[in-house]
Amino acid sequence: MEVPAVVVLASLVAGSTALGLVWLAFNGRVSRRTGREIVRARELGVTALGSHATLLQLSTTVCAPCRTAHRVLGTIAKERFSVKHLDVDLERRPDLAARFGVLQTPTILILDGRGRVRARIGGAPRPEAVRVELDRILSAPELEAA
Repeated sequence: MEVPAVVVLASLVAGSTALGLVWLAFNGRVSRRTGREIVRARELGVTALGSHATLLQLSTTVCAPCRTAHRVLGTIAKERFSVKHLDVDLERRPDLAARFGVLQTPTILILDGRGRVRARIGGAPRPEAVRVELDRILSAPELEAA
């Protein structure tokens, strides 16, 4: 018995749509971290991280969403006192891609004032999600003990 081409085509469209919806649901989503991993300014080639938080963007020059992420994160960093935005080009620093397990660009790491990785975003960041996560990190009681 031969399967009509319409059934095959409909199956392919349904499968592609399902995969696209799954990708969309996870792209740009904040994933909270325990804060065990620490990033030092010198390993990024900068003199200092943000004194309260750092938005560390791991990008490549050929990545279109990276340019948008750069504008979004830069704007958010300017809105907040002592929050810094750093954009690291992984083409020049492939060691950082390996260290942080970067599978897509942009990848954003949200660091607290001590350089601890507190959250990770794969893909283009959602501005409101970044603001909410920064509020959570900036209001943490452990920040006062720093």
